[in-house]
Amino acid sequence: MPDVAYYASLPRTRGAAAALLLDDLGRVLLVKPTYKEGWFLPGGVIEHGESPLAACLRECQEELGFTPRLDGLACVDWGPPQEGIDAVNVFVFGGSVTAEEITGIRLPADELSDHTLVSPEKIPELAAPHIARRMEPSLRGIAEGRAIYLENGHEPSFGPGLRSAR
Repeated sequence: MPDVAYYASLPRTRGAAAALLLDDLGRVLLVKPTYKEGWFLPGGVIEHGESPLAACLRECQEELGFTPRLDGLACVDWGPPQEGIDAVNVFVFGGSVTAEEITGIRLPADELSDHTLVSPEKIPELAAPHIARRMEPSLRGIAEGRAIYLENGHEPSFGPGLRSAR
């Protein structure tokens, strides 16, 4: 039997999951929240006991009105703690979106005000810096069929003298 008191005493890290959905022209689907500045990938917080994949699918259903086809994990990005905010592990899943799905998007008005499809090179103009930093590695992860590990949007160097990208 696990030592419940011990596990309860361990630090916890927040989790979030997002979908990097590409249309047939290679454009990225972004959404605009009503409660903060900038454009983001569809997604959100992982609820207690929920897997990152389940959270991603749930958030897409809630935010877009459909459950996307996901092809796999594109990246995991560890975000460092900030004043008053705990560290976070963000799981970005890659997938695709059809023209019919785009046409059928129904945004929850209390949470999202708009959606758009943008070419990847335009993302830094629209998205918050921490979101924009993880886009190129995430797109590369999709293209290479592997997950990329990031720390605060940067790939750490692996090899002799391993260092954190913090």
